[in-house]
Amino acid sequence: MLLEPQPRRKTRIGLVAGGLGTYWPQFPALLPQLQESARYVSARFQEMDAEVTDAGFVSDAQEGAIAAEKLRQADCDLIVMFLATYLTASMVLPIAQRSNTPILVIDLQPTEKMDHASFDTGAWLAYCGQCPVPEVGNTFRRAGIPFRSVSGWLRQESAWERIGTWIRAAHVRAALRHARHGLMGHVYPGMLDVSTDLTLLPVTFGSHVEVLEFDDLRERVLAVSPSQVTERMELARKIFTLDDTVQQDDFAWGAQVSVGLDQLVEDFALDSIAYYHRGLAGEQHERLGAGMILGASLLTARGIPTTGEYELRTTVAQLATQVVGAGGSFCEIQALNFEDQVVEMGHDGPAHLAVSARDPLLRGLGVYHGKRGWGVSVEFDVREGPVTLLGLGQDRDGSLMFVASEGTVVPGPLLAIGNTTSRVSFGRDPGEWVDEWSASGVGHHWSLSLGHRAADYRAAASLLGIGFISV
Repeated sequence: MLLEPQPRRKTRIGLVAGGLGTYWPQFPALLPQLQESARYVSARFQEMDAEVTDAGFVSDAQEGAIAAEKLRQADCDLIVMFLATYLTASMVLPIAQRSNTPILVIDLQPTEKMDHASFDTGAWLAYCGQCPVPEVGNTFRRAGIPFRSVSGWLRQESAWERIGTWIRAAHVRAALRHARHGLMGHVYPGMLDVSTDLTLLPVTFGSHVEVLEFDDLRERVLAVSPSQVTERMELARKIFTLDDTVQQDDFAWGAQVSVGLDQLVEDFALDSIAYYHRGLAGEQHERLGAGMILGASLLTARGIPTTGEYELRTTVAQLATQVVGAGGSFCEIQALNFEDQVVEMGHDGPAHLAVSARDPLLRGLGVYHGKRGWGVSVEFDVREGPVTLLGLGQDRDGSLMFVASEGTVVPGPLLAIGNTTSRVSFGRDPGEWVDEWSASGVGHHWSLSLGHRAADYRAAASLLGIGFISV
């Protein structure tokens, strides 16, 4: 593997199953049947990309309290309650209250339907998991606990796909709860939408923001050896196609900065970096800022979004799209094509290689538009097919929300100016789309991710306790 993925703390899923213990002496065959269903559910969760804490099967409120303590100690990112048959809300409310963790209720009856001709009361009760769902929903609402549920049958793959949406959302919550975001340099002058209260991410998600200086990068870049530069240039040649415009000195400088960036990430244990430095007259910090694009793109490909223009909130969105497996490239509106009914979007600078339609190109640029400096930039076309935009918007009261829009990348002419570019159709007039998108509260940058993922991002917003807007 050319690029080693960023290792992260595993997502933690808590699991508890239950039913009303009063039934067990009345219907001796019922509990073994429900426990078998619970073992199947547990096995399905064990197959998912997460650490699973199985608190077992509870039959009364006392056992529910014991499970609550076990799951509280496990520090889960999501707790799943499997209602195997009817149970009382008193058995599960303590789990939600004491864990301080988002809850998903699932009720999966054994098969698609009952055999009415042969079923007695005990057999029916195995299909009665839906019965307490409104009771639990009402109790959660009265307790101020968000309620989420998936109803279906045990081996119904569409139900498991809905459950999978919540697991992917848990990956986002896990990543953002423990993320360390590097913020280096200063805000691009005049970009009022980009400015972020550094306390907001710790308060909203639990993330940490590490304030960095370009000096932190400078000293690590100066310590890079010639052999490390050569090795990084060889890696880049395997990943990128080099355009004839690439100057070798600029290429070598980008490689040297890339190695220094990797060391910076390792030293500060970073999960993302947002950066910007204006610079002046070709001084060293200007050259550092201009030399970031190669290394930032390689870090982003490893799952460590590294984004220009000091866009802290967009790196959060990129991290969210990354951990659900959808990539996520730094993006903004470039132009509208009213004849083809598409929005042309992309950005100069760092990009996510996972969304590329073919081998990405390294192009040499004599000037970066709107920025000081020069050097190599990444250019590629986004692969055709479904995509979802995800931005992190902000309201007047400071609260954050996810803003998403599903579209389709379609073929057509693209600019060859050292940018990541795409033509996105939203199935409507592009001007009307821009108006609605801009009114949502999103900033002027966002993450472009592969696939139609709005359901995943909506679920993630629910687990994170933030708003969600779909355009």
